[in-house]
Amino acid sequence: MSKLFNPIKLGQLTLDNRIMVSPMCQYSAQEGNATAWHYAHLGGLALSGAGLLCLEATAVTPKGRITPSCLGLWNDANEDALAGVLAMIRAVSPIKVAIQLAHAGRKASSAEPWLGGQLLDTSNRGWVTKAPSELAHKDNERPPHAMDDTDLQDIKKAFVASAQRAVRLGVDAIELHSAHGYLLHQFLSPIANQREDRYGGSLENRMRYPLEVFQAIRAIVPSHIPIGIRISASDWVSEEASWDIEQSKVFARAVAQAGAAWIDVSSAGVSPKQQIDLKPGYQVPFAEAIKNTVDIPVIAVGLITEAEQAEAIIAQGQADMVALARALLYDPRWPWHAAAKLGAKVYGSPQYWRSVPTGTNRIFGDTTFGQR
Repeated sequence: MSKLFNPIKLGQLTLDNRIMVSPMCQYSAQEGNATAWHYAHLGGLALSGAGLLCLEATAVTPKGRITPSCLGLWNDANEDALAGVLAMIRAVSPIKVAIQLAHAGRKASSAEPWLGGQLLDTSNRGWVTKAPSELAHKDNERPPHAMDDTDLQDIKKAFVASAQRAVRLGVDAIELHSAHGYLLHQFLSPIANQREDRYGGSLENRMRYPLEVFQAIRAIVPSHIPIGIRISASDWVSEEASWDIEQSKVFARAVAQAGAAWIDVSSAGVSPKQQIDLKPGYQVPFAEAIKNTVDIPVIAVGLITEAEQAEAIIAQGQADMVALARALLYDPRWPWHAAAKLGAKVYGSPQYWRSVPTGTNRIFGDTTFGQR
């Protein structure tokens, strides 16, 4: 029996299989509001057969957006727009839905990737960013505003408020974004955090704010809704003090003790000096190291493209789940095809049952969903 298609529990939430649609920024919102693109994009992925669909990094404040076109959940209009998308998903698929809450910190106020991705001028759609320290992401960029005590409290409250909105929307799970060089990762990494107060310096101090944000969210979200966290296990920067796997293990233990239901293990993003050893499954060893550190599920990501590759990661105990991004954009039926290769069963809408080629293993499990 395929290990990849075994059920798994994240806290009290049971997933049909161990495939997660990774949160993927679409840069297609208007004033933080989901648009027709999100209906098309997420509608297709909801029919993928994955066990969990995680909505893209969703900003908790307007100035926490990566770009002016990023999804948000800071006001009623954002909530109403996203409610329509979630209603569509619920109407067509039994897939479980998570949302990733985020703040971009000093990497906010950027142009959309297809417009260059550079920091925007405040006179041209941009804004002054906030971060742990007054250190620019790139040497030629204007530095962010170093967060004071009021900023720390306001942004933490914004995370909490967005989590409350997510609960009202009826999401099944929440993931806190603490990776890829965005705000909470910035606090963790000495590359971006050179504060001299209780939030900077020692590892304990640098972990303090991300843990406070996680704990504040966990305190107000009902216990049946699991909360996980995505981390960057390494900055991939060796020539200066940086964030690495050993510090990540300490943080993983702390966040697990704080009530995390899973840890989603990625890497990099905090410095343009990063030197990544890019190859298939290049981040899986990080996930394995974290899995050997904590007793909660760990998700592996990063150039996982083949069914046999994903199966081996789970079967060999390197991770408990895999999260796919680009592979699912290229092949939105990746879980179907993986099930066919691995002799497993997966959810498929009855409207599509006749699409399976003659001679292919019977991949669709018994279900009445969609026939109501």
